Amino acid sequence: MSFEYTIPYDAIVIGASAGGLDALGIFLPMLDERLPVPVLIVQHISASSDSFIITYFDRLCKLRVKEAEEKEILKAGHVYFAPPDYHLLVESDKSISLSNEEKVNYSRPSIDVLFETASWAFGNKLIGIILTGANWDGASGCELIRKSGGMVIVQDPKTASIARMPESVIERFKPDYVLPLQEIGPLINSIFFPTPTQ
Repeated sequence: MSFEYTIPYDAIVIGASAGGLDALGIFLPMLDERLPVPVLIVQHISASSDSFIITYFDRLCKLRVKEAEEKEILKAGHVYFAPPDYHLLVESDKSISLSNEEKVNYSRPSIDVLFETASWAFGNKLIGIILTGANWDGASGCELIRKSGGMVIVQDPKTASIARMPESVIERFKPDYVLPLQEIGPLINSIFFPTPTQ
């Protein structure tokens, strides 16, 4: 019996703030090396941060991890981090754009900027994930993803280092999933690599 499968989503976007590096250090290595979509991440970091986190996560993960570059075309199986002090945007042709325009939600890079532009580019083929953080950046972007027919996954606030960011999404609408951090990676893998039914 053959098993035909269509990839249900075209990209994953992730937002994290306080406590996010630790959370990403648990989540990202769980992702299957065959992941057929790109992953874009905004982690709130200092404007003067160096490239250490890129090197660190590239060694830690099965996927290729890199800093996002202007006009770069997104590739499956790659993880793109927003550079320090730049907004990360997705253009309609699925390429990356970087901007140093004013801060959004007191942040540059802003999670909302990534989530909203990715939602416009990918429509209902987008998964948005919000992890630990101390403010509400990402809540508006998550709401747009959900209204566009995409999937929203939120870290259970009880398992977050700082609960405010996940809570800000849950207060706006009911996400598709609210899960402990350890369960988000396996869920993503199951979405893209489902077990055939007999």
